[in-house]
Amino acid sequence: MTSPPLVGLPTDSKPIGSHPFLVVGEKYVRAAVDGAGVMPLILPMLQPPLPLQPWLSQLHGLLLTGATSNIEPGRYGDESSWPGNPHDPARDANVLDGLIPQALALGMPILAICRGFQEVNVAFGGSLHQKLHQVPGLSDHREDPQAPLEVQYGPAHAVHLSAGGLLAGIAGADTVRVNSVHGQGVARLGTGLEVEARAADGLIEAFRGPACSFLLGVQWHPEWRVRDDPFNLGIFQAFGEACRRYQTHKRN
Repeated sequence: MTSPPLVGLPTDSKPIGSHPFLVVGEKYVRAAVDGAGVMPLILPMLQPPLPLQPWLSQLHGLLLTGATSNIEPGRYGDESSWPGNPHDPARDANVLDGLIPQALALGMPILAICRGFQEVNVAFGGSLHQKLHQVPGLSDHREDPQAPLEVQYGPAHAVHLSAGGLLAGIAGADTVRVNSVHGQGVARLGTGLEVEARAADGLIEAFRGPACSFLLGVQWHPEWRVRDDPFNLGIFQAFGEACRRYQTHKRN
């Protein structure tokens, strides 16, 4: 019996009490198992970074998760960060300088969500709006932090799916409703990335990468209760199939 593909998930730095911890949201791990049918492998994001080759030689995909931190703006421009903006330099260094470029060089499937979506955009030379709600013409895409999680992660707005795109094929429609739990977003799309979805205000909500490999980034959170939403489940299933193809290719 073939073992399920191994998929790496990066950790986030988080203080708990007086000690630093490396954590991964359970919802991402659960979606990898229940949605994609893969075996998650947690990758510790240390500073200085650990060597990546031992990981990447065993992996069959990357799931770049969301996080409470934001990419340091010096990574994509000369704009200063705003006071209180949470950063995670160790994750920036590991993911932007190592995991993404090396996984792409190997043709490894990547599914990127929220912060991960923004990381891929920056890795391809794109830039971000630090505060979407202050950009003229753009909506406030943040959740209500006082609302129950079911409301925060419930459908918030529609996105228009690009005709002939991967997501349109999964949805079998040209629009879907998604949740909206982010304060930052794409300002300039990275070179070579193709738009898969936009919100009504024009904000890019999803993109795909080069056709030679599976690279899909989404700004919303498809991992939330993944089995309850056929469209979001379809995203993880497509990622899982890409990982299995990569696994078979490596084996042969």
